[in-house]
Amino acid sequence: MKNIFKYMLTLLIIGGFSTSCNDDFLEVNPTEFLTQEQIAEAAANNPDVTAGTLSGVYTLMFEAETGGTENDDDFGQKGYDIYSDMLCGDMALSVSTYGWYRRLTEFQPTQDFTFNNNYMAWRYYYRIIRSANSVIEAAGGNDVIPELESNKHIMGQAKALRAYGYFYLAQFFQNGYNPTEMILPIYTDPNVPNQPKSAASEVYALIVKDLNDAISLLETFSRTSKNEVNKHVAKGLLAYTYGVMGDFAKVKTLTGDILSEGGFTLMSSDEVVYSGVDPDTELDDEVGGFNDVNTSGWMWGQDITLDNGLDLVSWWGQVDVFTYSYQWAGDRKAIDQDLYDAIGVEDVRKGQFHPSAGGYYLIPLNKFYHDGREIGGQRNVETDYVYMRVAEMYLLHAEAAAKTGDEDAAKTSLKFLLDQRMPDTSYIDGLSGQRLLDEIYLQTRIELWGEGKSYLAMKRNKATVTRGDNHLSNVGVAIPYDDTRLTFLIPQSEIQNNPFINDQN
Repeated sequence: MKNIFKYMLTLLIIGGFSTSCNDDFLEVNPTEFLTQEQIAEAAANNPDVTAGTLSGVYTLMFEAETGGTENDDDFGQKGYDIYSDMLCGDMALSVSTYGWYRRLTEFQPTQDFTFNNNYMAWRYYYRIIRSANSVIEAAGGNDVIPELESNKHIMGQAKALRAYGYFYLAQFFQNGYNPTEMILPIYTDPNVPNQPKSAASEVYALIVKDLNDAISLLETFSRTSKNEVNKHVAKGLLAYTYGVMGDFAKVKTLTGDILSEGGFTLMSSDEVVYSGVDPDTELDDEVGGFNDVNTSGWMWGQDITLDNGLDLVSWWGQVDVFTYSYQWAGDRKAIDQDLYDAIGVEDVRKGQFHPSAGGYYLIPLNKFYHDGREIGGQRNVETDYVYMRVAEMYLLHAEAAAKTGDEDAAKTSLKFLLDQRMPDTSYIDGLSGQRLLDEIYLQTRIELWGEGKSYLAMKRNKATVTRGDNHLSNVGVAIPYDDTRLTFLIPQSEIQNNPFINDQN
């Protein structure tokens, strides 16, 4: 009987995650096998019931077409990392052969709600939220602390994932943090129909509550894989959230906790860039680079295996010249020329990018690469995805410390990171005030290039970025953080299907 139950549950989960691209994200999971109440009743005593659904939520983060389209830029969180890096200008589309991302870099989708880019981001993050709501409901509901320790851990992860979904929606669909602005519908129940927009203050209050709940529920959680959210990842997400809200005292505390308790090791100078020489054996070998989730400096990431079935439609396909896809074939993503020029000549991170003029100019062939290093050689993807690194926490801690007046702590955190990137960091000692903040922001853009964090830093620091001359559009144009062209519009399908939302304003 137990095996039959698990089989029926598997069918239910598959049905819930296999909606077509025409389905509305609010569609309730099919109930022809088991009701939500039956699942909740079973889950109270058997964590395996909800663990399968939770696993499916994590899978959504890297699967193709989770944004509801068959587009080759639709592949989960890393797809929106590219979107954000291109919107803020730190990632340049330097060559466009097949046209992917061209309209985005021209800001067409962010000015026209009929473009799929708006729909994909909206549908993906609400799909994460809906799925997390299903797990929370099955684990007892929003206000319940499960009795079983395993169910506490499931509930904690689900609440963190729901907060993650709302956090990114708020970043992509609001120009800048304004607590009174009506921005997004809130859903905390998988069975609730369409809702009107809520104020940003309400959205952020839910994010903060979910993440604080997650931190508490995950206190005793020891994860078996880095794709799972633990309390340190939840604290990292909460630090980002408070950063948007301007509460940098809390950002400083949270990031300090992670750095002192998390047990993560900052990626060394040998790890952040391909050198071709193993420093221990002095033999030619694939050393450094961002392709292995087991790297100690990675806090959160996905171990991609051949069983996952990723190929051309993937983040690696779009950024890695050694993968058989668009970066190799002619849609080139490169670091912004001016940002590259700002990297010191003795900074090891300058070596992450191809320095010579030509088709591969300034692409990250020594930061993101398949370890076979054969041009176009990786057809089926088995290199890993990074979602969060401990380097982010050092930089956030430095930023928060500077913004709360603790400049000594800011310099200590910044220099701890930069000591692994350049031979002399003594110049940091002479910085203060806005000059120190500007340096932290610059180093954040350099360190985290291509990882989807520059857009967040741009908004958090209320920065203005001017595109370098290796972009194909808007070269030399100064673009402030709250420019409406950097923010997606509520998609046409939502406006048509949700009677409470009848315009994109």
